[in-house]
Amino acid sequence: MDSVRYDRVGTSTSTTIPLALKILIAGGFGAGKTTLVSALSEVRPLQTEEVLTGAGIDTDDISGVEGKSTTTVAMDFGRITINDDLQVYLFGTPGQDRFWFLWDELAFGALGAVVLADTRRLADCFPSIDYFEQRGIPFVVGVNCFDDSRRFNLETVRRALDLDPDVPMVLCDARDRQSGKMVLISLVEHVARQRGEPVPAA
Repeated sequence: MDSVRYDRVGTSTSTTIPLALKILIAGGFGAGKTTLVSALSEVRPLQTEEVLTGAGIDTDDISGVEGKSTTTVAMDFGRITINDDLQVYLFGTPGQDRFWFLWDELAFGALGAVVLADTRRLADCFPSIDYFEQRGIPFVVGVNCFDDSRRFNLETVRRALDLDPDVPMVLCDARDRQSGKMVLISLVEHVARQRGEPVPAA
């Protein structure tokens, strides 16, 4: 349904509602999901970060990410406007097991997903990968290059994650907007190839 706006002389003009694409940003606890959504969003992102407290000691494993002081308890949300006809909505998923009940709702209608991998805690992204594989949701893996993490080549990480050869992998810095855009472009190209559609120009 079209929305209606009025010009300066009161004449109504019809405007087309932009097409909205949903992309999920997933990964383990502390992998950089909130950071990536914040770096990419053109608007102030909606965040549901809460401070980690002693009450979560038995449920939130912070080994390898001891500097992390907050956690996402529902989702992060951001928006990117491509042009007047297309907007991308980013949904950062919660990383802990106790919030998995939210995933099916967030994944409904998603174009695809980015799984952020932290080589300090690589096994943490297995649940996200399994989730998208089981549901046939296209995804790419962004290896988030933390300053204090050991660097591995992408093929080494691919073997460790037992990824199919056609799943794209990209090195990225979740803090950097341009780096994040390249991850999203990789996902869009991957989806286009799976659908047999022309790959859009970057």
